[in-house]
Amino acid sequence: MAARKLNMRTVRSALIIRRAFLQIGAPALAIALSGVMSAGIALAAAYPERPVSIIVPFPPGGASDSLARVLTKPLTEALGKSVIIENRSGAGGNIGIAAAARAKPDGHTLLVTSSVLVVNPSLYKQAGFDPVKDFAPIVDAGASPNVIATRTDSGINSIADFIALARSKPDLLNYASAGIGVTPHLGMELFKSRAKISVTHVPYAGGGPAILATLSGATQVGSHNILGLMQHVNAGTIRVLVQTGSKRWPELPNVPTLAEAGYPNTESETFVAMLAPAGTPQEIVDRLAKETIVILKRREVRDLLRQMGLEVIAGGPEVLRARIAREVPMWKDVIDKGNIKAE
Repeated sequence: MAARKLNMRTVRSALIIRRAFLQIGAPALAIALSGVMSAGIALAAAYPERPVSIIVPFPPGGASDSLARVLTKPLTEALGKSVIIENRSGAGGNIGIAAAARAKPDGHTLLVTSSVLVVNPSLYKQAGFDPVKDFAPIVDAGASPNVIATRTDSGINSIADFIALARSKPDLLNYASAGIGVTPHLGMELFKSRAKISVTHVPYAGGGPAILATLSGATQVGSHNILGLMQHVNAGTIRVLVQTGSKRWPELPNVPTLAEAGYPNTESETFVAMLAPAGTPQEIVDRLAKETIVILKRREVRDLLRQMGLEVIAGGPEVLRARIAREVPMWKDVIDKGNIKAE
């Protein structure tokens, strides 16, 4: 009820601004504007009025769900109201993301999601959401690189070896990924186009089966997210040829990035971000961004997320907005050129 009264106050203030501007000009406009700002500050101060729900568009256990669970307790303490998780999976993340887009824009329903946010609108005929128009960016929380890897006994010892083999034997090689449209798949397709090689994609039902395919030799190489892979790297059964992030992963200090290997502007990674429905008051977005960034910058939180395979970015709304603007057309280009469609 309090939020509704404040919203009505904001509407009335906006009408005052219009009348004042038309009747007596800028001085009245300045006075009226101060009233609107005061109403916005009061609205943010009253927030939240009830528990806050974070929609995660995947089942429990993935990167988005893991980040959300790390954030719930400290966010509850910071906001003074319970923060709960709603796992709404299905359609490659589309069901949960679309539900968040349609939620009331009052800051009580948020979204924590992965790179599918910028991929699915180009991958599906009807994803059910627009990543730019339907959401207010809050935090670019973190990202983990994808890697191109092979069995240690495959005879492929470097990314240069892989490229040379692929060029000498076109269409002979194949690679595993966790499925059509995941960033390891799209990242490999982007790399293939840059390196001018032909390697056949073999999609699997998730990261685990894709890694097993690489381990067993069912595919000569695999394009994988680093999550779930390090145990095999540490065991000596998987060799990572190159990593696709913008910088070297701390646990793989001797493995070059694609840029270092001679293929700049080919970065791909799996990011996790927090957003609110479009129209959420900016004062609430700013408060959520501030509180979440403080949490993400805590040393114990950064260490925990890195152990999970997620490097903390803790970028605010403008950082996330820039990422979305950059990656939507990038992945659309990859999807269109590769004629990639969701099954």
